[in-house]
Amino acid sequence: LLIWLLIGAIAGWLAGVIVKGYGFGLFGNIAVGIVGSFIGGFVLSKLGLFPGGGMFGAIIGATVGAVILLLLLRLIRRA
Repeated sequence: LLIWLLIGAIAGWLAGVIVKGYGFGLFGNIAVGIVGSFIGGFVLSKLGLFPGGGMFGAIIGATVGAVILLLLLRLIRRA
């Protein structure tokens, strides 16, 4: 559980840095990172891409998903 929280926090923070203008604080970053990990895992597996094993690969996959999530949120806000 602690590893999931750590990966979620790192991925959410990285996604907030990549998609400028989004900062959700610690708990928001954790939530964005955890949801992003599910999105990233699904999208990357459908594309046939696997970021590797271990914590580093999990952070990459979760960050990709969190960026996708933040971009979708940005599109919904504009509409």
